[in-house]
Amino acid sequence: MNGETMRLEGIAEHMRPHARDFAALVRRLGGENVGSLTLFGAIAIGVFDAARHTLHSVVELGTIDLDFLRRLAGEGLGLGKHRIAAPLIMTRAYIAASRDTFPLEFIEISQARLTVFGDDPFAGLVFDDVHVRLQCERELKSMLIGMRQGLLNAAGRDPQLATVEAAVAQGMIRTLRGMLWLRGTKSAAPADQVIAGIEKLTGRRLDGMRSAASTAGPHGWPQFQSLYRDIESLAETVNGW
Repeated sequence: MNGETMRLEGIAEHMRPHARDFAALVRRLGGENVGSLTLFGAIAIGVFDAARHTLHSVVELGTIDLDFLRRLAGEGLGLGKHRIAAPLIMTRAYIAASRDTFPLEFIEISQARLTVFGDDPFAGLVFDDVHVRLQCERELKSMLIGMRQGLLNAAGRDPQLATVEAAVAQGMIRTLRGMLWLRGTKSAAPADQVIAGIEKLTGRRLDGMRSAASTAGPHGWPQFQSLYRDIESLAETVNGW
């Protein structure tokens, strides 16, 4: 494995050395137990912006090794300085057995990924529409619960609502991608195109979601209300599919 060529094509030039060093670190710390390293998200499709994005990855192990995780954790501060998040740790068997449990997460990875070394563990994964629809519904309803609880916890402090909106935004686009996947859009798209696709699909403007997905502009009570209404509407839509 150590002599295997790394596949770094498509990674933004300024991130390529950091990705290469990260891959070498994973190999060195994990040894022969490391089967592959797969990058996903913005880093994998050449649109990485260090001001907005983080390098996300999956390390595939032959067997889960807590000692390896502990050694890798010791490098966390240095990796964080280069916008490299802690990787997801999985085995190939875990990935195959979890398609029904985490279809949205695996679809997101599958749509925008680059396996730097090893065999791609996400190649050929098939997802059941029933499982994807169920997770979309569950995620949307969980967002509504989280927003209600966040509103109560804010205790009347409207600036705190921005934090609640940001937390919702993290999983929102993934869920919208799942909805589009159910209606035949299998390829990756940036957040604004995903929202536009859902607007076209539902015939409804999603101004609250557009606001939540943007770092610019106000994120106060009016935007909170708009986001809540958008999610509530989509939850009803998915519930009827």
